[in-house]
Amino acid sequence: MVTHGVGPLAGLRVIDLGTVVAGPFAATLLADFGAEVIKVELPGRGDTLRALGPMRDGASLWFSADARNKQGITLDLRRPEGKALLLRLVTVADALVENFIPGTLDGWGLDGETLRAANPLLLIARASGYGQTGPYRRKPGYDRVGIAFGGLWQITGETDGPPVRPGTSLADYLTGTFGALGLMIALYHRDVSGGAAQEVDASLFESVFRVMEHTVVQYALEGVVRQRSGNAGPAVPSGAFQTHDGRWIALAVAEDRMYGRLMRAIGRDDLADDARYLRAPGRTADRVPLEDAIRTWIGTRIAADALAALDAAEIPAAESTTIADIFSDPQYAAREAIATTDDPALGRVQMQGVTPKLSRTPGAVRRGAPLLGEHNARVFHELLGLSPAEIDHLQAAGVI
Repeated sequence: MVTHGVGPLAGLRVIDLGTVVAGPFAATLLADFGAEVIKVELPGRGDTLRALGPMRDGASLWFSADARNKQGITLDLRRPEGKALLLRLVTVADALVENFIPGTLDGWGLDGETLRAANPLLLIARASGYGQTGPYRRKPGYDRVGIAFGGLWQITGETDGPPVRPGTSLADYLTGTFGALGLMIALYHRDVSGGAAQEVDASLFESVFRVMEHTVVQYALEGVVRQRSGNAGPAVPSGAFQTHDGRWIALAVAEDRMYGRLMRAIGRDDLADDARYLRAPGRTADRVPLEDAIRTWIGTRIAADALAALDAAEIPAAESTTIADIFSDPQYAAREAIATTDDPALGRVQMQGVTPKLSRTPGAVRRGAPLLGEHNARVFHELLGLSPAEIDHLQAAGVI
């Protein structure tokens, strides 16, 4: 199937039925690398994300970052005319992404069998809170729910404090990333291996659960129920250390030789040579004196001086950056991690760049998020062949 575009995924057409984060983000990742993504929104209302986060002149800044590089149409899938139009769109698409509560599309007459009848080659990626199967499949799930049920919330925070939510919608973004990966695997299976089209089932809780490190294996073998440990990581010493000028430095030492370099860099040769701490198990068993020594040393220095000394000793460390720091950081600039593009609602805007970097076929941020229904004429007339009169009728009837 050939469509116009640039990037390694040019020629891939994706229908994005999702709302808020997980499903739409999977489609955005593909759009960043050239896929033609057609975002379908409810007439008059649009994606819920349009009303979330900070706003500027009535436009959501969050929506601009997460819905970039897409074409936008409006379509009420609950109406017979809307269902019929979607099925026509499915016939010229490679994939469909959705993140409704499982069974919702089925209730609208748009179950997998109906979609595949319209296009047997259609790939379907579904994101949900608990997955498409199991006793919890119909339960609603938001990012916070996925973090809690997936086990991450329980181990995040200080030892004597409540569970703490990560600062961003991590479960949603993880699920979107796994969903995009699943779609690419399914695409390879279909187009390279000659296999049948299939569905991708990504859930919030399983996406979180998959990145839970050693937690599952440790419980299965040793019965250890992992709990919150603050900023103390598995590497010892590690943690968050405040500088004399009120900044925070993250530091982690996992290798034995690195431990010695660190202790000598902070003037604690006694700890560097102490036989109790020369190997990781000894440091893990008695981490407090080591981290207290680092805390005392860093606390007497400004962040720039502390980092310079740690860098000289080749210790993995970084200052906790604010977004203001990021905008002036040379590494972010060198990596083009901040992209500038034109947004139809916000004008010239800067946002996160594309990741990962590909050496020969890089992705790009070509434009911001579409206005609600911005590409109705292009999709319904040029792609599906509806006449202007038919489009006007559907718009007057509230179908588009």
